[in-house]
Amino acid sequence: MILSRFYKGENRDTRPKKIGLVLAGGGARAAYQVGVLKGIAELEPVGVPNPFPIISGTSAGAINGAALAIYAPHFQGAVRRLCSVWENFHVSHVFRSDPLGMLQNSSLWMLAMLLGGLGKHNPQALLNRQPLYELLAQRLPCERIQQSIDAGFVEAFGVSCSGYNSGRSVTFFQGQEDIQPWQRVRRVGTRSVITTEHLMASSALPFIFRPEKIHREFYGDGSMRQMAPLSPALHMGAERLLVIGVRLDDSAQPERVEDAAMPSVAQVGGHALNSIFLDSLDADLERLHRINKTVDLIPRRKGSETPLRRIESLVISPSRHLSEVAEEYAGLLPKSVAFFFRGIGVYKKDGSDFLSYLLFEREYCQALIELGYRDAMAQQENIISFLNDKDYTTPVEEAEDTDF
Repeated sequence: MILSRFYKGENRDTRPKKIGLVLAGGGARAAYQVGVLKGIAELEPVGVPNPFPIISGTSAGAINGAALAIYAPHFQGAVRRLCSVWENFHVSHVFRSDPLGMLQNSSLWMLAMLLGGLGKHNPQALLNRQPLYELLAQRLPCERIQQSIDAGFVEAFGVSCSGYNSGRSVTFFQGQEDIQPWQRVRRVGTRSVITTEHLMASSALPFIFRPEKIHREFYGDGSMRQMAPLSPALHMGAERLLVIGVRLDDSAQPERVEDAAMPSVAQVGGHALNSIFLDSLDADLERLHRINKTVDLIPRRKGSETPLRRIESLVISPSRHLSEVAEEYAGLLPKSVAFFFRGIGVYKKDGSDFLSYLLFEREYCQALIELGYRDAMAQQENIISFLNDKDYTTPVEEAEDTDF
C-alpha cells in the first residue's frame, strides 16, 4: 500500500515512487475504467485507502477520478460507489432524453438555421445535460477533496479542460502547497478548488454538450487540444503512471479499402471523437517510451544530471473494440433519442464508434465494467508488482527523444 503521507521526509532514492493514475476521456466508454478499478480494488487488502497519490482525469475520466479523490479514505468503498452509478445508468441521467426535451432542442436548432439566429436564445448544444449536473452535485461532494488532501490520502487531483477563448489545454489542480503551476506551449496547470463546474466543463463534448464558464473563460471537453495527456500527472509529482485507456491496443494498420459510399454524419462524428479522445494518449505513450529508451542510452556518470528521467508505466486498455460492444446494445436507447440518432446514421455499422461514446445505458455500461474487470484480472500480477514497486519495467520500444 502506497500513500503520499508516507513519502514525507524519506530519501528519494529509497522510498517508493509516487504512482499517478491517468484516467482518459471517452463519454460512456469510461465505464470500462470502473471495471478496471473494480479489479484493482479486489487485489488490494480490505479497507485500504486510495493507493494513488496523484489522480489526473479528463472528461468522464475526471468524474471517475473525482469519486476516488472524494472517497479516498476507503478505496473499495469509492469503487463500489462508482459501480453503483455506472451499473444503473440511463441516458436520462446524463441528458434530457424525454420527447419534449429532445423536441425543444431540435426545434431551437431548426429555428436558428431558418431565421439566421435567435440572438441570446441561440442553441448552445445538441443535448441538455442538466440531469448530469444534478447527479454530480448529489453524488460527488467536491468540498471533500480538500479533506482527502489534508489527511494525506491524496496528494493532488487534476481536471483537464479545453479553453474555447484561449485555445489552451488547462489542468485545474487541487493539491499540496509544494506543487507548482506549470506552463508549456498551449497547455497550463493552474491551482484551483475543484467543483462540479470543473467536472461538467471537462466532460462537455464539443457540439453535443454546452460549454461551461469557469472564472473568465468558457471551457469544453478536456480531451480537445490535449497534446500531452500524461503530462499533468507528472507535473503534479507522479513518478510512475498507471494509465487506463478506452481503446483496444491494436497497433496493426487497418487495411485501406475502396468505398464509394459517402460517410454518414455519425461516422464522421465517431472519427472526430476518436481523434479527440484516443489519438493523443497513444501518441503520448509512444513519446514516453521514447524518452525511457533515451534515458537508458545516456551514460551514467557520477555527479551528472539529465533533465530526462525514466517513467515506468502500466497501461490497461480494452481487449475488445468498444464500438463492437456498443453495436450489441444499440437497441436500448430511448425511442426519442433513437429517432434523432437514426437520422444521422448511428444505427449503421460505421456509426457504432459515435454510439459507443453516448450509449449511457446500464446494460452497455455493465458490459464495459465486466470487460474492464476481466482485463484487470488478466494483468493482476503486473498490477500487484506495479502498485508495490516490485521490479516492474515498462517494455522499451524504438523511439526518438522528446521531452515532456
